Amino acid sequence: MNSSKKITLMLAEDHAIVRQGLSALLNAAGIFAMVGQAQTGREAVEMAQKLRPEVILMDIAMPVLNGLEATRQILAANPAAKVIILSAHSDDEYVERAISFGAAGFLEKQTSAEILTKAIQEVAKGKTFFSPAIAKRMLDGKNRSRDRDGLAKAASVALTSREMEVLQLVAEGQANKQVAATLDISIKTVEKHRQHVMDKLNIHETAGLTRYAIAQGIIESRVQVTII
Repeated sequence: MNSSKKITLMLAEDHAIVRQGLSALLNAAGIFAMVGQAQTGREAVEMAQKLRPEVILMDIAMPVLNGLEATRQILAANPAAKVIILSAHSDDEYVERAISFGAAGFLEKQTSAEILTKAIQEVAKGKTFFSPAIAKRMLDGKNRSRDRDGLAKAASVALTSREMEVLQLVAEGQANKQVAATLDISIKTVEKHRQHVMDKLNIHETAGLTRYAIAQGIIESRVQVTII
């Protein structure tokens, strides 16, 4: 890679103050070019396809479509894309799912500017990069057997990308009509996908879908207050 060429970046983060702070920090480094900023996972998917940045910084907990599913869709459309998850959630389950979806790196949000800069540079070169704490856990290998079991269990319930989108929107409290408008599909199509999700998960009420979405990291637990 030409050292004089700036690395093009896209940022996917729903909190404006975090998004603005990261953008200012990265622009100040002088070696990156911020080409786009997305506020939802669905916007990130559309923006990534249009802008084709070299590296995408992706939060996990975002409205409409969570960052992990957005990563899966981005890489399905463009396998050459490089996604770094930058999240407050760094439990092993989140890390293993990000890796299984093709993420090239995973950093906690409390990561220093120096590590963030290095991560972007390394991933742009085609390498992988994980924050020191996560890398240590991976090297220790003490959870390796559990992780394999977890991935096998997750794979046993395979939801399509559209089903994941419907699941998240339903879990966020949207009615079928709102989901249809958000995804630009018919209400009947929403009902079909919703029923498929319920059948696959063997969950047959909205509250149960919401609890599942929270447990799987599809939405944040704060959304739970909307269904109490």
